[in-house]
Amino acid sequence: MATALHPLSVYDPESVPSATPYRFAVVVSEWNTAITSALASGCIETLEKHGAGNIKVFHVPGSFELSSAAGKLADTGRFDAVICLGCVIQGETRHFDFICEAVANGLTQVGIQYKIPTVFGVLTTQNQAQAEARSGGALGNKGVEAAVTAIKMADFFDKADQPEA
Repeated sequence: MATALHPLSVYDPESVPSATPYRFAVVVSEWNTAITSALASGCIETLEKHGAGNIKVFHVPGSFELSSAAGKLADTGRFDAVICLGCVIQGETRHFDFICEAVANGLTQVGIQYKIPTVFGVLTTQNQAQAEARSGGALGNKGVEAAVTAIKMADFFDKADQPEA
């Protein structure tokens, strides 16, 4: 969670392993595109900053579609991590609750089923101002946080598969 004391884009670069050996899929929701484009930019810049050279970007209509897209990409075996970026802003109905819960559960299930890091880079905010603050504004960029998480988890999965020395 981003706060004034812990912005999303602040991290210790020295604690992030090299992303060079890993292949990343970045799935970006087209809904709330101004926000999700900013998340994608932060994510891709961070991956590249840490040496990633194999990044494929895919677009889906909305955040609800992130789970099925992540599952499809994970099923190909072509990626070491799938990063899902979206933005769901609270409205007047319970639609917000259903979408947020479905996406969180869906991405969790993809990660478990395919044994691949599946990163939840989805903003779930009460209003546009909160989304803007978390997509490159005053509280940083959730896309940066998602990229760092993906790199660390790809490295974790890689090391977990290695036999003990």
